[in-house]
Amino acid sequence: MLGWVITCHDDRAQEILDALEKKHGALLQCRAVNFWRGLSSNMLSRMMCDALHEADSGEGVIFLTDIAGAPPYRVASLLSHKHSRCEVISGVTLPLIEQMMACRETMTSSEFRERIVELGGPEVE
Repeated sequence: MLGWVITCHDDRAQEILDALEKKHGALLQCRAVNFWRGLSSNMLSRMMCDALHEADSGEGVIFLTDIAGAPPYRVASLLSHKHSRCEVISGVTLPLIEQMMACRETMTSSEFRERIVELGGPEVE
């Protein structure tokens, strides 16, 4: 199963994970990393690296970010270059993530990325 690291500004990442778990129960291999104003890039990188390793079972990890080019996206991009089968997706929303839940168990990381971008439209990349 693909791991997920949801990383967004303020408390949005945890809110998304909480909403998913409220509806679907505890999610294995899924972590939330909130990016708070004033958090250093080094600390964000350490938090996201820890989340990556916690979410990874060897089948791949998807970083789900809110804004392309923002610090969570940039850190996820750097981490994805160091680990095989990692993908970074920006512009995600709770409804879009919910649509993709079943795909965690059947798709590769690259297939997942292609599908979520297709479903999400131009704001998802």
